[in-house]
Amino acid sequence: MSTDTTRSAILTAAERLYAERGFGDVTLRDIVAAAGVNLAAVNYHFGSKDELIAELFVTRSIATNRERFNELKAAETAGGGRAPIEAVLRALIGPTLRGCLGQDSERSDAARFMIRAAIETIPPIRKIKNREIDHLRKFAAAMRRSLPGKPDAEIYWGLHFALAMAQQTVRDSERLLRLSEGTCDLDDVDGVIDRVVAVASLALKTGTTGTGDPAAAERPRRGSGEIRSASGLTNRTESSS
Repeated sequence: MSTDTTRSAILTAAERLYAERGFGDVTLRDIVAAAGVNLAAVNYHFGSKDELIAELFVTRSIATNRERFNELKAAETAGGGRAPIEAVLRALIGPTLRGCLGQDSERSDAARFMIRAAIETIPPIRKIKNREIDHLRKFAAAMRRSLPGKPDAEIYWGLHFALAMAQQTVRDSERLLRLSEGTCDLDDVDGVIDRVVAVASLALKTGTTGTGDPAAAERPRRGSGEIRSASGLTNRTESSS
C-alpha cells in the first residue's frame, strides 16, 4: 500500500468509526484494524489520536468554509459589494446546517463526524475552534458592510448567536423532535436555515439590547486582559464553528 493510500485509508476508517461510535469509544487499534494497516503507520502519518482527529476536523472545516466564502462572495457581488444581512448570515450558517441535517446528509460519514464534533467538544477540536477565527473575522467585516454604523460589539454578538443557534440545532435535533412531537421538521433544512436567519437578522436590525438599562451600564465588564486563550494545536487552517 502506497504512502498516500495508507494515509487515506486511515482517515476514511477513522472518520467512519468516530461517526458511528464517538471519539471516546474508538481506539487507535480499532482504526488500524479497520484500515488494514499497522499501528506504526498511524504514528508515522499523524503522531497521535488527537492529531488524527484534528486532521479530520480541519479537512471537513476547509470544505465548509470554502462553501461559506463562495456564498458570501456571490451575495456581495450581487449587491455591488454589500450584501443584505440576511444573505451574509445565510452564507455563515447555511453550509453547516446543510451538511449536518437532512436525510441524505445524516447517512454520510462526513456529516455524522461533524455532528459528533459538535456534540462531543473534545480538546483537540475545542483548541482548533478557539484558535482559528480568521474566517469569522471576514464574516464580521461583511456584517459591518451590511449594517454600517452598528457597534462592533453588536456585530460580534449577532455573529456569535447565529452560530450558536445553528450549532444547538445540530446538537439537540433529537430532543427538538421529541419535544415538538415531530412538528418541527428537521428534514426541511432550507426551512431551518430560514428560521435561524430570520431570528438572527431581526435581533441585529432592531438595535442594541440592554444599553438603555442603567443597571447594565454599572455592571463590570471583562477586560481584554481577562480573556482566556486556548493553547494547543499549531495554527494550520481556518476551522468551522
